[in-house]
Amino acid sequence: MIKELLKKENLLHIAIILLGTILILIPAFHSNIWFDESYSVAISNHSFSEIWTIGGNDVHPILYYWMLKIINILFGSNIIIYRIFSVLGIVGLGILGFTHIKKDFGTKTGLLFTFFSFFLPVMLNYALEIRMYSWSIFFVTLMVIYLNRFIKDKNTKNLILFGVFSIVSCYMHYYALVCAGIINLGLIIYIIKNRKSIENKIIKQFILVEALQVILYIPWMFYFIKQLTRVGGGFWIRIEFPQILIDIINFQFKGSLEQIIPTIFASILLIYILYIIIKNIKKKENIKEGIIPIIIYILVIAIAAIASLKSPILYARYLFPISGLLIFSICYFLAKENKTFIIGMICGAILIMSVMNLKENIEENYDISNNEPFAYLEENLQPEDIIVYTSINNGGVVAALIDSNQQYFLNVDNWTIEEAYKAYAPQMKVAYSFEEAMKEAKGRIFIIDDGSLSCYNRLENKEEYKQVEIKKFEPKYKEYTYQIVVLEKIK
Repeated sequence: MIKELLKKENLLHIAIILLGTILILIPAFHSNIWFDESYSVAISNHSFSEIWTIGGNDVHPILYYWMLKIINILFGSNIIIYRIFSVLGIVGLGILGFTHIKKDFGTKTGLLFTFFSFFLPVMLNYALEIRMYSWSIFFVTLMVIYLNRFIKDKNTKNLILFGVFSIVSCYMHYYALVCAGIINLGLIIYIIKNRKSIENKIIKQFILVEALQVILYIPWMFYFIKQLTRVGGGFWIRIEFPQILIDIINFQFKGSLEQIIPTIFASILLIYILYIIIKNIKKKENIKEGIIPIIIYILVIAIAAIASLKSPILYARYLFPISGLLIFSICYFLAKENKTFIIGMICGAILIMSVMNLKENIEENYDISNNEPFAYLEENLQPEDIIVYTSINNGGVVAALIDSNQQYFLNVDNWTIEEAYKAYAPQMKVAYSFEEAMKEAKGRIFIIDDGSLSCYNRLENKEEYKQVEIKKFEPKYKEYTYQIVVLEKIK
């Protein structure tokens, strides 16, 4: 075992894993959150059954929230611990290049997969998010790995592991669900087509695994249908052409960088991969193992695009759970090239973009301005003061970080979010007017506004309140703006 690890290529592989882990961890030790993260932090404070019910009224499956709840039980509500937990998903993905990809497809493919998993700019950004994305890509990639192994050897163990990671993926993210659906449907067709050459025992086991997946997903079907109609109602996603196409092309390469260089690089790389594919087809090489993941990746995008004709669900961010497929295919075809110089240039360019992206994240995450609005609130809030906001982007963050005062989200647009936003309970309640929020106010009112003061401007009877103070904060993290208006009722 030790001799095996000490082989030159293994030492290089381990070095990439260690260096990549360090790179991802460098900007991870901060307590800033944005709205999506605030939802994860808030809902993890509830019980498993409450997470099921509350999360069922949001727009994502709940398995990640359950995983975060376990972390909450073990370590308490700690934002840095939550973030490191997300980092572990990407570390796990990178390790798959060493433990699985290398074994199945060779050292070169495994090395490249590990390198891409750590150093593509998008990996750093999503490794740092307290969301389901880093673990989604990990489980989806494992699902595809064990799909490939099962097809090769028709082994019961690989079939079971495929089924486990398939249903887990379904409960992680809906793009992962679509991916799992495509894969399972394709596998059913494959089994039917090749049934004469497959043992009856394996066919029966396959039917059982497929049936169990369906049975295990049935409890979530009610919420799945409900969430489809919720997002379908135009919840918030907007599709703009041609920007959505640019976002899809550069997604894995952009991170926090401006889009020009990543888009040009991604376009050149994808054209080069297409050239390698065509060259191998002309040579009549068997490249199904590299082609199939790309086809699945494109099919997921196509299904989302078709569905978006009715309801806008095509969103580049949602591609992250299935990005392992594209990354693998790129690495698979690069490994077929003997032009080390070109591969070195590609990896060098990715490394440069990764370092640039790391610099952006360090500057953003550790900027001293990030804590200023919350330090101000903690210093000035008294027990009887209430907090009011119409922007859930700002308000959700405040609700997740400050639980000492009663808060009200004014649902002025009448979104159907009251059940979903119980994640922020008990400190936050949903109200529909200032009057409803203020009727039992005994202390001052802290209005949390964005740059437009839209919430404060909705207050009709301003003459009844004394404006104590207006403070404006512009944290660098996610470029949020907090304008805090402090009011005191005139007696």
